[in-house]
Amino acid sequence: MPAAPAPAPAPPTRLVAHLRTFVRGTAGTGVAVAARTAGALVLSKLLALYGGPGGLTQLAQLQNLMALFGALPTDGVQLGATTYLAPLRPGGPRHGLWLGAAAWLVAGLIGGAGLLLVLLGGPAWPAGRALVFTIAMLLVAGQALLGVALLAARRRGAYVLLTTVLSVLGPAAVAGLLALGQPLGRVLLGYVVGQALTFGLALRLASRAGLLQGWPGRYWPGRVALRGLARFLLMALGNLLFGRAVEYVVRAYLIAHFAPSATDLWQAVVKLSDNYTLVVIAVLNTVFYPRLAALAAAPAEQRRYVGTVAGLLAVGLAAGLGLLYALRQPLLTLLFAPRLAAAAPLLAPQLLGDWAKFVSWVFQYTLLVRARALPYLAMQAGGVLLYTSLLVNILPRLGLPGMVITHATHYCLMMLISAVWFYFGKAGGKR
Repeated sequence: MPAAPAPAPAPPTRLVAHLRTFVRGTAGTGVAVAARTAGALVLSKLLALYGGPGGLTQLAQLQNLMALFGALPTDGVQLGATTYLAPLRPGGPRHGLWLGAAAWLVAGLIGGAGLLLVLLGGPAWPAGRALVFTIAMLLVAGQALLGVALLAARRRGAYVLLTTVLSVLGPAAVAGLLALGQPLGRVLLGYVVGQALTFGLALRLASRAGLLQGWPGRYWPGRVALRGLARFLLMALGNLLFGRAVEYVVRAYLIAHFAPSATDLWQAVVKLSDNYTLVVIAVLNTVFYPRLAALAAAPAEQRRYVGTVAGLLAVGLAAGLGLLYALRQPLLTLLFAPRLAAAAPLLAPQLLGDWAKFVSWVFQYTLLVRARALPYLAMQAGGVLLYTSLLVNILPRLGLPGMVITHATHYCLMMLISAVWFYFGKAGGKR
């Protein structure tokens, strides 16, 4: 009789496999994440040093307006496009139908937002300035959609190149306009226009990757594609109404009722938060979410993956944010300006709230990937009601420090709610 074959080596446990996949994917996007973070840090430094009192706050308000414009295209269309494009052959007919539907939706959403800006922008946004901003945002959203298509087609190198160029052009435009002595409003508009210049590169990279075969004439939005993306748009509407719009209104209120020097202290802490939030979002969107979508046919395995990533992030983020807190004084001075080191006492609750926010996002992504619009909207609506109720009670008593106290309390409660929903409710169950 032939000798029995040697036993195969035992496969790694699912926990180790999930950790390995997540860490490998995170390392693969490291260059793009580093480029975006460096660009954001340079931009904040420029405005803190040369933008004058309130310059950092005005930058944040412009970026919040950009987020309002991009909320539905980014949180809705792009997530939906990632979900539907990932299993398809790049450049094939079905791929083109989904990408075409996403492109038409993005164009319509940005155009509608631009019309609202013209009608409601007031003296700060005359028609000419609003038109320039809208066209620039249309190009920015277009390159972002093409970047998503590159990622779905596993063209990570092209995506990294596109992200790196985007991260350079915006701050470079700001630096040039500041050097020319241009007013702050024009400098900030130049930041958006600088980012828009990447659209040509995005078109070239997507074309070389074979993603635009037959464009633009072959692909018009089909009913099935529009219906599929509409579910993601509905969930993104919750982020817009219950997240970004509230942030914009709150910041406008603070600008109107507090001195620019005071709001800059609070905004320095928020901008620091925005910088590492970029990193977390990039990892979740380019590593975690595509893998989550790929496990759609295996709900039990998907559930284990979510639990593994949540645990890994909870520990890793606690260590990283703890290090930031230990270095808070020199960090605020280095990244912004010496006068903003006075914001150090505000950092602890901001970091705690961010830690809870990131962990809660991991659980909430399960609702996104399953397109469970009503539970997701309920989560968002409940969250904003909780936030506003905390804010109206805390802000009048504590002033600007109440903003970060509210932030920490709100997201700690949201993390608890999200975890309970995932482990004991329908969010973690089968589709």
